[in-house]
Amino acid sequence: MLSPELLALLLLAVPLTSALLIAFFFRRAGTIAQVLSVGAAGAIALIAGHLIFRMGDAAVSVPWLTLGDFSLSLGFLINPLSKVMLGVVAFVGFLIHVFALGYMKGDTSIARFFGCMSFFMFSMLGIVLADNLAMLFIFWELVGVSSYLLIGYYLERPSAVAASNKAFITNRVGDFGFLIGIAWAWMQFKTLNLTEISAQIAADPSLALTGIALLLFCGAVGKSGQMPLHVWLPDAMEGPTPVSALIHAATMVAAGIYLLCRIHFMMTADALNVVLIVGVTTALYAGVCAVTQKDIKKILAYSTVSQLGYMVAAFALGTMYAAKHPEHAGHAALTVGAAAAMFHLTTHAFFKALLFLGAGSIIHGCHHEQNIFKMGGIAKKMPVTFVTFTAGYVALIGFPWVSGFWSKDTILYLAGQVSPVAEKFLLAGALLTAFYMTRLWVTVFWDRPKSDHSDHAHESPMVMLVPLLVLAVLAIVGGANLVYQPPLDALVNSLPHPDAATHHRLLVTSAVIVALGFVGGRLLYGWGAANDRLETSIRPLHALLVGVQRCFDVAYNWYVANVQQRVAELLGFLEHLLISGLVVRGSAAVAGVLGIAAKSLQTGNIHGYVYWFLGGLLAFWFLAFGF
Repeated sequence: MLSPELLALLLLAVPLTSALLIAFFFRRAGTIAQVLSVGAAGAIALIAGHLIFRMGDAAVSVPWLTLGDFSLSLGFLINPLSKVMLGVVAFVGFLIHVFALGYMKGDTSIARFFGCMSFFMFSMLGIVLADNLAMLFIFWELVGVSSYLLIGYYLERPSAVAASNKAFITNRVGDFGFLIGIAWAWMQFKTLNLTEISAQIAADPSLALTGIALLLFCGAVGKSGQMPLHVWLPDAMEGPTPVSALIHAATMVAAGIYLLCRIHFMMTADALNVVLIVGVTTALYAGVCAVTQKDIKKILAYSTVSQLGYMVAAFALGTMYAAKHPEHAGHAALTVGAAAAMFHLTTHAFFKALLFLGAGSIIHGCHHEQNIFKMGGIAKKMPVTFVTFTAGYVALIGFPWVSGFWSKDTILYLAGQVSPVAEKFLLAGALLTAFYMTRLWVTVFWDRPKSDHSDHAHESPMVMLVPLLVLAVLAIVGGANLVYQPPLDALVNSLPHPDAATHHRLLVTSAVIVALGFVGGRLLYGWGAANDRLETSIRPLHALLVGVQRCFDVAYNWYVANVQQRVAELLGFLEHLLISGLVVRGSAAVAGVLGIAAKSLQTGNIHGYVYWFLGGLLAFWFLAFGF
């Protein structure tokens, strides 16, 4: 029987082999590339299933690099936390690969697409399994590279190229802070191994520093689209829809949440306050931005940013809750904060991947139309897509007893116990979610077709529908204990369980929020509208919301044009003046003068050489003896 360590190594080897084979041998063989990539994703799902359900925890570390006092190891850490994340990446990733077979059919660069997908899976699995911050950072950057390639997949589109550049640069801002935090962590703990750091902090809690925690959190802010580095994620919808589902719904953007859960023991009270503020603000702000969007994928993108804010808030709230209630400390790897965040991450992966793939099915059936106000009547023309998308819709808005309800209410319960102010903001975000998703749902599926594209819409092929059906089931029952069998039940067991009265209050509150959001969207948009009625009937409010959504891009564009560009020009001038001018050309001129002077001494006259010899001898005598 293979050991957990060998299975973990195999998990990385399979997608990497697929990516390399496609890159070097099958760049022009689309069919073979599809078989390799989807086969690799299926193998990953099988290996992950065996590792999760049949194998115990494991940790292995192998020395890799030693420089003086600095040593770096590569290894795997397999525990309940990594198993939960591994399940999300492996199983949802496989379903998205299958969906892509139908969605990308006929694409001229399909081998490049599936090669990049395999490379992404390799990079993401490396993050999941890494046992130290250095190895995690290496795969963190590889995920950034693969997402850059996939977002900019349509090379002929300037908007796709701009979006991939924006994603790459924005993430580098967060990753710069992340890298500084890693360096500081090594200076503080003399190791980057997460298990060893945890043991040191457990022995001496004063070793945990707010600065280190916040710098490491910078990586999560960039990768998980938290304010103010959220601006890249909506634009990343320029990539193919399977990319949006894989990277920006289920896996890559969840890496920041996973990082927080990995380093939960490094968080201080002050750091948690900052994390909570960022998460709550992002959840509410992104919901406001989604209200005015017309592109179906961008609505879901802002929804993703909002839900990631809920996960960040859940981590902070759960950790604060555990500090107040030591009896609910949870599992060593799945504390209350980590369990709450990972619970919502898991359910979100099910229903948001379903919604993105459902949006891809709609776009495919409507001949690549993405404006929701040019759709309509899709329910009759695409019944399977309608039913499955509706399952994702009710899960996202937190309809009682579906997956999103359980995980979101856990967050609201923690907020009520820790911070009533945060609870009110999160409730407002939930209300906005129900409103803008109802707006999308009634506009896309009901009323009459509003364009030739929607009038001639057709159901997607079975290869695209099967993943939708599987994800729809998970979106409905995923919050129950059905999908968490030992050892994954550590996730559910680590969560606090409210008493009956609190549970009933949460149930009623969630039902009221869902009802208010649904009624608001239904009253404003009827059973489908040909235009954005918020824009036409309440123009000042719509203009305000659009301004709120665009303010960060406007601020960043102003900064780049008026500050960064000026600084770059100044540095360029100083480079020409000091480096190229004084240092390079100046030293060359001095060397030239010295060369000319030395050449002038080479006269070929022996009497002159004797005089120079005597002069040098006298100079040496004076320097040596002083007279």
